[in-house]
Amino acid sequence: MPLCPTRIKNRKKRFPVIDMKKRPPTCNRGSCVRGRKLKIFVAETKKALLIGDGLLKVQSKGCMPRPLFSCVKKKSMTMRLSRYFMPTLKENPVEAQIVSHRLMLRAGMIRQSSAGIYTWLPLGLRVLKKIENIVREEQDRAGAQELLMPTLQPSDLWKDSGRYDAYGPEMLRVTDRHDRVLVYGPTAEEVINDLVRNELKSYKEAPKILYNIQWKFRDEVRPRFGVMRGREFLMKDAYSFDLTYEGAKHSYNKMFVAYLRTFARCGVHAIPMKASTGPIGGDLSHEFIVLADTGEEQVYCDKAYLDMEIPSENIDYDSDLEPLYQKWTSLYAATEEKYDEAEAKAVGDNLLSARGIEVGQVFYYGKKYSKPMNVAVAGEDGKPVLFEGGCYGIGVSRLMGAIIEASHDDSGIIWPESVAPFKVGLVNLTTGKAETDKACEDLYAQLQKAGVEVLYDDRDERAGVKFSTMDLIGLPYQLIVGSRGLANGVVEVKNRKTGERMEMTPEAAVAFLTK
Repeated sequence: MPLCPTRIKNRKKRFPVIDMKKRPPTCNRGSCVRGRKLKIFVAETKKALLIGDGLLKVQSKGCMPRPLFSCVKKKSMTMRLSRYFMPTLKENPVEAQIVSHRLMLRAGMIRQSSAGIYTWLPLGLRVLKKIENIVREEQDRAGAQELLMPTLQPSDLWKDSGRYDAYGPEMLRVTDRHDRVLVYGPTAEEVINDLVRNELKSYKEAPKILYNIQWKFRDEVRPRFGVMRGREFLMKDAYSFDLTYEGAKHSYNKMFVAYLRTFARCGVHAIPMKASTGPIGGDLSHEFIVLADTGEEQVYCDKAYLDMEIPSENIDYDSDLEPLYQKWTSLYAATEEKYDEAEAKAVGDNLLSARGIEVGQVFYYGKKYSKPMNVAVAGEDGKPVLFEGGCYGIGVSRLMGAIIEASHDDSGIIWPESVAPFKVGLVNLTTGKAETDKACEDLYAQLQKAGVEVLYDDRDERAGVKFSTMDLIGLPYQLIVGSRGLANGVVEVKNRKTGERMEMTPEAAVAFLTK
């Protein structure tokens, strides 16, 4: 393609910056602007590099057949609180009945769109994404493969499985323009089984564990408790397909172990407890319960669970996981629904009675779906073999609420570092003063360069307001910079969880927060 003869070639050899916000040069062969897509042509011996804020930097890089553009993201400045969209509330909202709902609203993490449906604001979305990434990493580590399934599902699939009428009014049904009934998926057993029966043909293609992370919907008759019992929620669902019961149990154990690691990485201690299978079906299931004073149900367990060691990241998921599974299920642990007085008494003084929150559940359901939907592959002898199935769910958005319920105080949230929206809250006590402004800018730049996530409170507000905000949003560390401290060559670092305050030099503070 011949280069367009533009007026660029008549300009100076050193042409450092073109402001793309202004009208670009045009040529006689036609406009270089088509709609909103900008086309800029440079001389044959120039290379163009698109950089932030609409600037085009042109560098001499030798001959090239046509212009080459690459995007370089400019450092975001939205981590300054004066520019950050975080509408906090001073008072507890009347509609919020539990701690997590109150604090998420007050901290500017969510806003209600309609009953049980929320808009996730930047601060809340950052936490949600971090939880989601931990869930994804542990599923991948266990050998599960991610896909994305449709939110709207054909009702015929639910009729095939026999669950269309059994699921109840919580399942939202809609009719399209062709009078086809669609289901807003509350779960995805039918869709994934339909996919597998159409795509897997031979026993050599098994086993498989497939998972998705997406928004789901259950039309709760009375949505309440914020993200703990909403109608729309972010869910991880995994589904296993094995040829034998032994294989299916191994897949169950894989997810069981992956769940122990997932919740521990999110900063909570989740205890597996025997559970009812409900509308999912099957005869083997465990709920993973996070202990919290404000939990939704009464639970009972052996205190030894609190000191049990979580499996390491180096665990071999292809090895025999049954001993590990037995270790974690041999002690007494039951929800109120599964409570057995005789078994509980046998635990003796070691019995712990507490409130708990369900954050995940694993199921083995055998041929519940493969049999009515004919989900089978050809076995070694050529005869069809029905899959042994299981499903494994984690309420990603619900887990966020559970973390807050388990980790807060009267001042606000206390985030575990692994899921905190930012690691450090940088507080400028005297915004507008040259020495504190400069010190904060230097610290901000150093921490960002080191890869530390920083929220810089540069607002022109009283110190008390800034402290209250930082305690409310619950970042693990606060880096406090004031004129008096700088005069003595020190800044203050506060640990949000312990309340410990440490004075140190700015250099030492950076080293401490980046270790």
